[in-house]
Amino acid sequence: MEPVLKVGVAGLGTVGASVLRLLDHRRDELKAACGRSIEVVAVCARDKTKDRGVDLSTVTWYDDPVALARDEDIDVFVELMGGEDDPAAAAVRAALGEKRSVVTANKALLAKHGTELARLAEASDVSLSFEAAVAGGIPVVKTMREGMLASRVDRVYGILNGTCNYILTRMERDQLDFATCLAEAQRLGYAEADPTFDIDGYDAAHKLAILTSLAFGTEIDGEAVYVEGIRSIETADLKAADELGFRIKLLGVALRTDGGIECRVHPTMVPKSSSIARIDGVLNAVAIDGDALGELILVGPGAGGDATASAVIADLADVARGNVVPPMGIAAHRLEPYPRARMRRHSGSYYIRLSVADRPGAFASIAGRMAEKGISLQSIVQRRQPVGENGRADENEPSVQPVVLVTHQTTEEDVREALAAIAADSVIASEPQVIRIERLDDTTPSARREKNDVS
Repeated sequence: MEPVLKVGVAGLGTVGASVLRLLDHRRDELKAACGRSIEVVAVCARDKTKDRGVDLSTVTWYDDPVALARDEDIDVFVELMGGEDDPAAAAVRAALGEKRSVVTANKALLAKHGTELARLAEASDVSLSFEAAVAGGIPVVKTMREGMLASRVDRVYGILNGTCNYILTRMERDQLDFATCLAEAQRLGYAEADPTFDIDGYDAAHKLAILTSLAFGTEIDGEAVYVEGIRSIETADLKAADELGFRIKLLGVALRTDGGIECRVHPTMVPKSSSIARIDGVLNAVAIDGDALGELILVGPGAGGDATASAVIADLADVARGNVVPPMGIAAHRLEPYPRARMRRHSGSYYIRLSVADRPGAFASIAGRMAEKGISLQSIVQRRQPVGENGRADENEPSVQPVVLVTHQTTEEDVREALAAIAADSVIASEPQVIRIERLDDTTPSARREKNDVS
């Protein structure tokens, strides 16, 4: 029997406490599976007096996570503090510098410093494991890093933030506005008191940056991700999507194109018939499109103490077994600079909602500006304002009419330039709503190959 794997845990919030609980609860099973025991021998957190529901009487307490990372009595440093810089970054660097394996759930840290940390881990011949950093309890990192070596990935996409997915699900299902659903998410603990990181798309962007590196062998670059959040989504958009055969999801998409890699997070209309459209509530889903496997979809809880702790413990089990693989699937020195595709060159279909001034020539002006950019319209739907008891629109409301356009395939640049010209013509009363349509069918080389094989 191998000696005990001694673990130091920095951060005893919801996830950290769950890690300690599950390690204790699954002690015998883990010992049998790994051939050695896994024991937490030291911890670090802000408040030593807080009751976390776990027994800390037998472990060494540290106030400084860097000191814990350098403790010669631990074999693995588990970083669960969060934050893209110090103290998390300093503590992880210290552990790797001491030739100590690291397990982390910190997507912000990896999105900013992941390539550097991968190089440090490989130089020290130790593990840098981060299954819990992307999609919580879904084993997507291990799947991409170790299970898809024979398949070239052309696209990875998914629902990477449970908070946004819950809000959009509630808005659609119960016809509630964004603010009401956000407040409910906060009450239930799905959203933080300051929800900016989630609802503005940054959490999903950090996760997508990591997936992009795993998928395409690139250096991690969190700054290269194009990001939009869900604040602008209204019930009118969700209703229109339903009528058009779509649902709206906050999607992260990394796609190999001739012009580089598109890496984007934004609200997206997806066909109701697609698997991703059926993922509701706080669930996450990641779809991987590879040439050998076709499309593989992983679904599960993307957050929560036990789900995330389960991923942390899976990484600890790998360390206990002596499994050391390159953190990003290939050696860090082989990771290539990020070949970023310009978002303005993105090609696809678009949903556009306009508040159009109710005056002669307005529609002709819109159609003309679209035609100038070569944009073909699949459909145009004018939605009359609700009428009052006298059968007429409310006279106190501005004289505008909602108009929904759905385009055929076009470019982001052409759509933006057409809308800028329409705004300059003063025929719309507010900022246009633009939502990209992801048809999820023949937009990747592997999907096109499959289509050709069938035909």
